[in-house]
Order: sequence, then C-alpha cells, then structure tokens
Amino acid sequence: MQTPLTRNRAFAAAGGHEGAVVFPTLRLFVITCLDPRVDPAHFLGLDLSDAMVVRNVGGRVTDQVIDDVAFIGQLAESFLPDGPLFEVAVIHHNQCGAGALADDTFRHRYAQRIGADEPSLREYAVVDPEATVTRDVERLRSAPAISPRIAVSGHVYDVLTGLVDTVVPVLSRAGRAPAS
Repeated sequence: MQTPLTRNRAFAAAGGHEGAVVFPTLRLFVITCLDPRVDPAHFLGLDLSDAMVVRNVGGRVTDQVIDDVAFIGQLAESFLPDGPLFEVAVIHHNQCGAGALADDTFRHRYAQRIGADEPSLREYAVVDPEATVTRDVERLRSAPAISPRIAVSGHVYDVLTGLVDTVVPVLSRAGRAPAS
C-alpha cells in the first residue's frame, strides 16, 4: 500500500500540479462534511483548481466559514469589478456523523472535552440534511459580510446512491439568479 507521501511524489513527478490556478475555474466554493465518503473531488468530478473546498464536521456554515467566504469574495472583487463572483454550494449528506450532536450524552461529553457551550452544539447536529442545508444557505445569504455578488445553493449528497439533489436552488444574496 502506498503512503500519502509516496502518492504525492508520483503526483509531482507526473506534473499534476502544473497549470493550477488560484481562482477556481468553475467559480465554485464548496462547503461540505469531512466524512471520507463525502469527497467532492470524487462525487462532483472536480479536478485541481476547479473549486475551493471547505470541509468540517457536518459541512456546517460556522462563523469561520462565513469569514472564509467573505475573504474569498473580497479577493474576487479585486479582480472582477462587475458581475457575479462565484457560487457557494453547501452540501450536507445522509448518515452524517454530526447527528451524534443530537444525543444528549454524546453532546455533553463532547462539550466538556472541547470547552464549548453544550446547547449551541445541538445546532450543529445533522439529522435531517434537507433542513440543515436550508438553514445554512439562509445563514450565508443573510450574512452581512458576504458580497451580494456571491450566489448560494444547497444540496444533499446521498452516500448510498452517490447522487446529489438540489434542495435550495442557486440565488445571489441580492435575490437574483446568477447571470449565465
């Protein structure tokens, strides 16, 4: 079995990094779960430089994620003075381990471990991915730090079928569908 560093050496030797660009070619920013079954490079068929990807527990929109999207939006505005900037695709999934945060005992022990406020952790449970992705899309769309030129959509990935379903169609913070 090859180690990750051995795989990296093969990637570099084959020139896999050549031609990579900083701003994503698909103008896509993906927020999804860190579950190893939920790798957007695989289930969305992304190549290097196609998209920016943030992965965290449950693929939830946290304050830090909002700051990250706002930062990239600010950078993009420097290069693209007019028109839409990019789409943020929030993707939750079924059978998510973040559902454990709905369990009182687990949540209590975890809150103690990380020194967090236990009731606020309940908000991050992913038991109904359609509902949580809808809330997270609304959180991004209503965040003052996010440029109105950024479009946001919400999706659910089914780990059993491999399919992604759109739950919240793409819409800019300004309330318009992005220009084609």
